[in-house]
Amino acid sequence: MPHEDWPSGLRDRSGLSSRVRTVAQPNIVRDRERLEAASREPFRGVTTSAGPVTGLYDRTRGTADLSAVDGAARTYLEALSGGQREATRFPLDDPSRRQWANPAVNLLRHGLLLEDLDTTARDRALGLVRESLSESGFQTVLNCMRLNRTIGEIRDEIADLNELMYWFSLYGDPAPGSPWAWQLDGHHVNVNCTVVDGRLVTTPTFLGAEPVAAFGGKFAGIWALQAEQDIGSALYASLTDAQRAAATLHTEMPPDLFTGAGRDNYELDYQGVPFSAFTPSQLALAVDLIGVYVGRERKESAEVRMAEVVDHLGETHFAWVGHPNPDGVFYYRVHSPVILIEFEHSHGIMFDNDHHARNHIHTIVRTPNGNDYGQDCLRQHHERFHAGK
Repeated sequence: MPHEDWPSGLRDRSGLSSRVRTVAQPNIVRDRERLEAASREPFRGVTTSAGPVTGLYDRTRGTADLSAVDGAARTYLEALSGGQREATRFPLDDPSRRQWANPAVNLLRHGLLLEDLDTTARDRALGLVRESLSESGFQTVLNCMRLNRTIGEIRDEIADLNELMYWFSLYGDPAPGSPWAWQLDGHHVNVNCTVVDGRLVTTPTFLGAEPVAAFGGKFAGIWALQAEQDIGSALYASLTDAQRAAATLHTEMPPDLFTGAGRDNYELDYQGVPFSAFTPSQLALAVDLIGVYVGRERKESAEVRMAEVVDHLGETHFAWVGHPNPDGVFYYRVHSPVILIEFEHSHGIMFDNDHHARNHIHTIVRTPNGNDYGQDCLRQHHERFHAGK
């Protein structure tokens, strides 16, 4: 599609396709080595400098009937050949589970590429994603994938940048009573979902888009990540001058999210304005913002997750980076003992804008203090069923 059909500022950069032809570049090799090394570090989880807090994720807090999710995984496996099943399955503790990465270049991709699957297997893989998430969550993931094709249309690289250039992996055995997980991994979409003892943990989840809307092409009319942007902006706009002073860390944007790929053990202290300083209307807006992210999960799971979050609202902080104008570009963070959300307007990667812009968004959600990848739930499962083994 001719570039003039698209908004100004979307002139492409060369040499950034999603296949392997750029892996010899020194920065790509360095990123790959860093990611692999980080994936083999003993997992601790994102914490503050005070260290991990324990006892936050009580397995008896609430569970859900996840048999439909288990069934969707088995249905997916039934659609595969023997060789495909071997390629898509890994042990639950395999290091590849922590080797997801956002860039379009192929760093350490694993599992089966959706583009290589027949229609039945592909639909069943996406059906598992849909069964695990809410409808709004699934549509957000799908729109981020579709906007990857929009990049390919603008850059005339559809073979390398499209809505099916995503790898799908299963970890463990999706049998009743067994813990297991799935992962969807590719450019701007990295979703990790763990199923254990009636609990569903969908972090870490990285979702992004560049551009954030398709004004032409196969998926014309779709947008992504606008509620995440607009409610965050509205929350900042609602703050008093004193609250803004407490919330604002800098005016200069950070180069990237702090807890992105390869940073499972990152230390990040609470910063910004505490939720305890909010008025009732501000607090309601803040809860709405968290709800956008938590609401991506399957309904029963999201309710349990939100109850955990609400229990810790008094320990939750909202931090902001950017200029005082909430209509400009910004970064924000919501951080508590049980949830960490980061949002950023990023600079151009696929296109030639070197400044941060609303046309490129990155987000990540993590479960701090040891429950990313459902690890604390898995610890409790092993203590309950496999003690001494």
